[in-house]
Formats: sequence, structure tokens, C-alpha cells
Amino acid sequence: MTATESPYLKTLSPKELARVETVARTAAQLFDKAGYHETSLKDISSAAGLSKGAIYYYFSNKHEILLYILNGYMDELLNGLDDELERLPDSLAKLKFMLSRHMLTFSSHDASARILLKYAHNLPAAELAGIVRKQKQYARMLAEILADNAGGRLNDKQIKACSYIVFGMYNSIINWHRSDGPMPLSELTDFCCELFLNGWTSMTVKKGKAPS
Repeated sequence: MTATESPYLKTLSPKELARVETVARTAAQLFDKAGYHETSLKDISSAAGLSKGAIYYYFSNKHEILLYILNGYMDELLNGLDDELERLPDSLAKLKFMLSRHMLTFSSHDASARILLKYAHNLPAAELAGIVRKQKQYARMLAEILADNAGGRLNDKQIKACSYIVFGMYNSIINWHRSDGPMPLSELTDFCCELFLNGWTSMTVKKGKAPS
């Protein structure tokens, strides 16, 4: 069971759920900018415009807020993805779609994405295991697409390595891309996809001309 699936949260009114989201959104921004350990519940309550008591009503401690943020982000990545992929005609279309969707989700949840990479290890082991299960489920979906596209030409270890390489490339963008940078995220996403699919040589050498 995740924080976002908690029966307790399902009993809250829309107004109360909006407060929970305000706390999570505010905490995500503070964790991202100031650091998880450097941010106190007092900092979160002040920035969210709520009393510490109001925050304690929904979250017992700071790591529960972190868990809620990370579960929410992983759910954004996973929810509906199976159905969306099922409607696509082939593995190449699925690969391009999944990678584009990955970065679109980042663009709308950039703080949460960076927190996942930097601070997930601060969760207690049992709660971290739940996040890791979701990460593995997500990675398996990419690996299955890559395996289908490879058509048996790569073994399982090679497919797994490729999936890690792809996520490594895309997740590195999360750490340095800014919306006011020289390359829009959509262009950068397409560029990375082209680099992975066709390689450096195909992008830098004219057709019919071998590299010197």
C-alpha cells in the first residue's frame, strides 16, 4: 500500500486533500532547492501557509512527506502507461512514446523527479522497498520494449544494460536542464532518442561517407 493509496487519505474531504497536496508540493520545492536534511517541518509549514499542527494532522514526520512525494511521482510515471503503450503499433513507437512521456512527466514534476534520484535512500527500508518495486516495474516495461525491438539479437543482460543506459541518459537531464535554457525539453528529448537509436556516428557523418 502506498501513501497515495492510504485508506486514511480516502476519507479526507476535497479541501483536506488539497491541503495534503499543498504540503507535498511545497515540501518538494524546498527539498529540491535547500536539501532534504536542511528543510524542517517549520520551513514547510511557513512556506505552505499552514501551522505545524495542520501538517502533523496529515503527516507524522518528514519522511512520510517524502514518501508521499515519491509515491506520487512514481504513480504519475506508471498510471495508464500499459494502456497507452498497448494502443501503439510497434516496439519503436512504444519506445519513442515512453521516453517522451518520461520527460513530459519530469517537466511537470521536476522537483519530485530530482528528489527521487537524490533523497529516496533516506526512507526507512520497508518504505524504500515499495518505491524500488515501482522503479523496477517501470524499468521492466522499458526492457520489454527494448527486447521486442531487438528481436532476439541481444541477451537479457545486454537488454538490462541498455535499459539502464537509456534511463541514465534521460535522468541525467533531470539534474541540469532548466526551462529557460537554450534547448527546449522537447527538442532535447528527441535529440537523446536519436542519439540512442542511431548512435553518434550516424548523427555526425554524412550518408555514404565513412569516418576518417
